[in-house]
Amino acid sequence: MDLFPRATVFNSFHLDVSDLHSIFVEESGNPNGKPVIFLHGGPGGGIDPSYREYFNPEKWRIIMFDQRGCGQSLPYAEIRENTTWDLVEDIEKIRKYLNIDQWVVFGGSWGSTLSLAYSQTHPDSCKALILRGIFLVRKKEIDWFYQSGAHNIFPDKWEGFLKPIPENKRDNLMSAYYDILTGEDRQKKIEAAQAWSTWEGSSVRLILEDEFISHFTDASFAEAFARIECHYFMNNCWFPTDNFLIENIDKIRHLPAVIVHGRYDIICPVIQAWDLHQAWPEADLHIIPDAGHSIYEEGIKNKLLEYTEKYSEL
Repeated sequence: MDLFPRATVFNSFHLDVSDLHSIFVEESGNPNGKPVIFLHGGPGGGIDPSYREYFNPEKWRIIMFDQRGCGQSLPYAEIRENTTWDLVEDIEKIRKYLNIDQWVVFGGSWGSTLSLAYSQTHPDSCKALILRGIFLVRKKEIDWFYQSGAHNIFPDKWEGFLKPIPENKRDNLMSAYYDILTGEDRQKKIEAAQAWSTWEGSSVRLILEDEFISHFTDASFAEAFARIECHYFMNNCWFPTDNFLIENIDKIRHLPAVIVHGRYDIICPVIQAWDLHQAWPEADLHIIPDAGHSIYEEGIKNKLLEYTEKYSEL
């Protein structure tokens, strides 16, 4: 399937969500179309115009926003007053500000985490969920990618991730990174941010592309991406239990939903989607046989397009 023509933005603004944070919001597509809220990855990844291409611009009213501290939201790379539950309420503030009754929620990777947290908190605000690259923020998932697991598949790329961390601090890489990323040494902070971001960019696709990785190495992107991600993961994303999102699945069991996941996803192994589906068999599950983690991989793209068309008729 071909991506849709990129929807034209017809409204953009900053919304003050606290005394500190102002988030950037944009609307594109059909002002009278079915509302969909797009939740980007990271946390700290920001939105990209290409994400609009997953929605028929004649059918959808596409709402996207940069989460606290990233993209065009202000202040940049700010981790104060920046938690999962702050973002959940930001989404609801956007919905109310735009006078939307219910919307479809679309989220991939961290966006899938946030989609689950939001919909479980505000199920009456949701029409359906489109989820990709499931991330449930369980300890074993964090350890797999940032301590011991994924490095066995990308040992060459792992060297770069280890480089900013002294050998005597490598038994807890998350904590060591957090100390640097929240420290005062600007040069060390940027070097660590680029190493963190490059590690993720190097493992996001089944077939690596240097041009794609270069986006992750950019210092202006990496600073917010690494700093906010590390801040969230150090705090287990403020979920009270390790399996919180699965434990609360009954709150959204009634909603139409699809789970799309790459078989060879190294960042978020497919067992995470499988575990979610075991708890939520009512949701459609599609494991893409020739894909990793990226929204841009062909099989994942095609399945997402299939469901944005299907759910436009709900």
